[in-house]
Amino acid sequence: MSEKAPQCVWSEIAFFVKVIAGLGNPGPKYTYTRHNLGFRALEALARTLHTDFDREKHQGLLAQAMEGSEKLMLVKPLTFMNRSGDCLAPLLRNKISSPESLLVVVDDINLPLGKLRFRAGGSAGGHNGLKSLIERVGCRDFHRLRMGVGSSNPSQDLADHVLAKFHPDEQPDVNAMLELAPEAILCWVRDGIEAAMCRYN
Repeated sequence: MSEKAPQCVWSEIAFFVKVIAGLGNPGPKYTYTRHNLGFRALEALARTLHTDFDREKHQGLLAQAMEGSEKLMLVKPLTFMNRSGDCLAPLLRNKISSPESLLVVVDDINLPLGKLRFRAGGSAGGHNGLKSLIERVGCRDFHRLRMGVGSSNPSQDLADHVLAKFHPDEQPDVNAMLELAPEAILCWVRDGIEAAMCRYN
């Protein structure tokens, strides 16, 4: 299936929430791997918003919160990375009115470790979670927060790199990124993608 499907899942009649999805793999063996930064950023955001992932629906863990007048739904898909769209597509249907109300938080091997970058849309860029989401929701125009995990060694398999844990000397950069992520996401909620890109890219 191509990345660009013919029709988006969002409806003209929606509940007008903002959805923030962090991508990762479920299970304790993956918790501290590079590929699970999206999960960890969402958990940090939930702590900031004083909410919990206390509900499960469509193979995802959900938390709800308010930020000012904005109603937020936080999602951690439990479908494994390459099937993230199987969880998010049914959750998004009738929840948001446009792709600009969705922010997806993912790891990025093309960014240096510790760097954050917002994007307003685009291709999957080789990321299997984004590829699955694009295929299932039917467009590429949702917003992303990409979190740099650094590139792999040329002799190392890419899957081994993203499924590996961070080295001890990388932890300060990882911790700083996870401390900044909730602030950056809430900037997107309050001020929009352009302001978030200007401030954090």
